[in-house]
Amino acid sequence: MPRGAPSPLPRQVKLFGWVSLLNDFASEMIYPLLPAFVTGVLGGGAGVLGALDGAAEFAAAVVKLGAGRLADRARWRGPLIVVGYFTAVVVRPVIAVTGAAWQVIGLRVVDRLGKGLRTPPRDALIADATPAVLRGRAFGLQRGMDHAGAVLGPILAWWLLASGSANVRAVIGASIVPGVLVLALAMWAVRDGAATDGKGRQRAASGSEPMPHSAALSRPLPPPLLAISAFYLLRMPDTLIILRSQQLGVPVAVVPLLWAAVHVVRSSSSFLGGWASDRLGPRQTMWLGWLVYAILAVGMARAGTAAAAWGWFLAFGLVAGLTESPERALVARLGGARQGSGFGLYHGVTGFAALVGGVTLGAVFQRYGASAAFVASGMGGLVLVVAWSVLERVGPARV
Repeated sequence: MPRGAPSPLPRQVKLFGWVSLLNDFASEMIYPLLPAFVTGVLGGGAGVLGALDGAAEFAAAVVKLGAGRLADRARWRGPLIVVGYFTAVVVRPVIAVTGAAWQVIGLRVVDRLGKGLRTPPRDALIADATPAVLRGRAFGLQRGMDHAGAVLGPILAWWLLASGSANVRAVIGASIVPGVLVLALAMWAVRDGAATDGKGRQRAASGSEPMPHSAALSRPLPPPLLAISAFYLLRMPDTLIILRSQQLGVPVAVVPLLWAAVHVVRSSSSFLGGWASDRLGPRQTMWLGWLVYAILAVGMARAGTAAAAWGWFLAFGLVAGLTESPERALVARLGGARQGSGFGLYHGVTGFAALVGGVTLGAVFQRYGASAAFVASGMGGLVLVVAWSVLERVGPARV
């Protein structure tokens, strides 16, 4: 290999990229349809939708903490990943035959339990398989292909419904097809990882804040994880951004296409975010993502037309690209020899933060209006940007 040329990413990382693409392909065939399915077909209301998302995210956050602890033991990673994907593949199509809203909630919770099982060990495996200097790009690839799947799934669902080829139940049931491919690739990736000797593994960088054990929640969290959690606490949930877009005139029938377009931006910017994380550092890249979010949230608050809603919503896709990959690269460095616990704690704490933030911002949205909620979220983002800049100058810790 020529001197200075970037090293190729491990094959296992690429396999997990394809697993993520196909899994989100199957998942996002269903997710944009759940509101219409629950309210239109099953007769549920907005409260049911809130319970659906809240219960699912709460369950996933709890399981991620335990799965992260188990993932510190290399022999547990493969089984947890396979069982996690298997759970989702089997449960999602069953939603098609449900007859009551509470059944959808239960199945959605089980689906997210599968996500909680597989995510920390998968991220830990990617971190250990990848040299430290390439971790940003490795997670950028994984997140980019994940979002690419979230482009294809809604487009296929929209086409099946618009062409009359299938109804909502049939589309949900059809998610089993890419799900079977997910399982096959996941087992291949896990088997490929059995030969990995952990060349990417390293101890926490000198001067960094070590990540506490996922079970040691009473111990102080390192400042970077606190800052990341604060961002998830103040960030506006996607469902509320969609609702704001509908208020501004985006037709409900077009929402799947808007959702797919957002993931085009997320996918492409994830590769950029991974590259920037390796070149500029994960802290600086995250900070840029927070700044972009604060500007966009205030812009969405002031938007007044459907065209503006499209523009601001698509721009929100940049935030995921600039934050998700560097977050994981930073957690991998802080995790040291406890990658499983590190990622379990990261996913668990940020999941709780997102749940609390989503409920709070939803209440502000309902009582004071969309503009107030988005302004509050954007101002919170600006406070985080300024606070992080000050903390970095007072006591920088290079990781």
